[in-house]
Amino acid sequence: MGHGMDHYVITYDVGTSGVKTCLYRIAEALTLAGSAMEGYDLSILENGGAEQNPSDWWKAMGKTTARVLAEPHIPAESIKGISFCAQMQGLVLVDRQGEPVRMAMSYMDQRAKKEHREGVMHGLQIAGVNIFKLLQSLAITRAVPASVKDPVWKYKWVQRNEPELFQNVYKWLDVKEYLLCKCTGEFVMTEDSAYATLLYDAREGKKAFSPRLCKLFGVNLGHLPRVVPCAEMVGQLTAEAAAELQLAEGTPVFGGGGDASLIGVGAGAVEEGDTHIYFGTSGWVSTVVKKQVLDVTNMIASIVGASPKSYQYFSELETAGKCLEWVKNHLALDEIGIYLEKKHISESRESVYRSLYDYMMHAIKDIPAGSNGVIFTPWLHGNRSPFEDANARGLFFNISIETGKTEMIHAVLEGICYHLRWQLEAQDLKISTSRTIRFVGGGAISPKTCQILADVLGREIETVADPQNAGAVGAAIIAAVGLGLIGKVEDAKALVQLQAKYTPNPVNKATYDTYFRVFKSLYKNNKRAFGALNGPALHVAKSILVSEPNIPVDQRTTSL
Repeated sequence: MGHGMDHYVITYDVGTSGVKTCLYRIAEALTLAGSAMEGYDLSILENGGAEQNPSDWWKAMGKTTARVLAEPHIPAESIKGISFCAQMQGLVLVDRQGEPVRMAMSYMDQRAKKEHREGVMHGLQIAGVNIFKLLQSLAITRAVPASVKDPVWKYKWVQRNEPELFQNVYKWLDVKEYLLCKCTGEFVMTEDSAYATLLYDAREGKKAFSPRLCKLFGVNLGHLPRVVPCAEMVGQLTAEAAAELQLAEGTPVFGGGGDASLIGVGAGAVEEGDTHIYFGTSGWVSTVVKKQVLDVTNMIASIVGASPKSYQYFSELETAGKCLEWVKNHLALDEIGIYLEKKHISESRESVYRSLYDYMMHAIKDIPAGSNGVIFTPWLHGNRSPFEDANARGLFFNISIETGKTEMIHAVLEGICYHLRWQLEAQDLKISTSRTIRFVGGGAISPKTCQILADVLGREIETVADPQNAGAVGAAIIAAVGLGLIGKVEDAKALVQLQAKYTPNPVNKATYDTYFRVFKSLYKNNKRAFGALNGPALHVAKSILVSEPNIPVDQRTTSL
């Protein structure tokens, strides 16, 4: 690091429900000097659409920037760079001026059912995907756009349903790419966003959008922008952007990355073989790998991350903290009368959990490992890995006459941890995960959760300062690399401060080993029942891949 000098950077964490703006001081370590939050709407339409107005993101950036600089009285000139962490797989189609030709389509938008069906479902199929297209996709990207939510179908939807608007399209951008364009006038995509289109060839020596895949899916290659590494300086703040953000003209703007790429960086899990677990609204287990490993059976794919030298071997859990929010609303709130000031935790994205969450943890502190026999399955919104089944649901199994709410709340935490262990063991089939695991996200704030995770996994767990801001920390590290303050993304470990270590309790571990075997059997034994209750049996194995490697935008990094 440069001669004891302090450098300030601003990061924008752009989620579905709001922007969280953080000011970081980079010296020997990275410290948070201030943060501010501004919310905005997500419009859910009758036809399955989910849209946002890109100007809402930009206005929220302006408001939060002003607030963040006001508190510590830091002059705009001392900001050395800005960087982004954002929701991924959005679709922002812009004209030559960089203005959106229509509202942005969120990751959650599911109206392109017809385009999706025609695009991958026709012809000879494996697991509902056209074999010819599947094999070409797998050969080039090691993934396939098998989900209606994949952005290529949104693009096709606009082309078919809004041809007059589609004529004005100059470039296809993602969420932060639109904001990079607003800041600098440059049309780019960072490598991780490019990969998330599933049209990008990330193989050594290629690193470009694939003309073959574009032709296969009917995408105009000219609509795709140039691709830059996450830590590259995309450009400098234009006079106009600087005036709107109240920052200095010429401030360097770095690409940044998506939440799935940057949370591991913010966790300090950056070297080959480093595993981190994220427990936010959604959850995942992710390990840094040098080669693109793919496990179709367990639905684990390798996604392009923030470092050009590696990939993230990525196994996702659709609902993690979302299960706790469900418990709070349906099991805890009615008895915790003091907490009826109707704060919606999912919306306020700040850690209001500090209060109610801590209270719940306090209420269950004496419940023994195994929750006196109760097991919970965390599949409230289906599941993706290590098995894909949109029909899977949550269970409270083995409730007895003695069971109370505290056991049930405790069982929810354990159930999330059992599932994370299942994902970790699935990763170990193809690669080596690390013995010590970095744990981040809102869930990592609670020492109780950290200890349960250590006991269930039988591994040492390490937490970092501000675990719920890991994505923003990752974005600050990207800026530090771009500014030359550290050499490469892999040097992040030096800047990320460890908070605590948790060692497994062998007695609890023995209990959990038995319960874990039962936990895994619950899916197998109930798979047909889930299918009968929750949907046409046809939907069970819809897709053969983790085709959506990132996080649904309503389940964003800091939403706990």
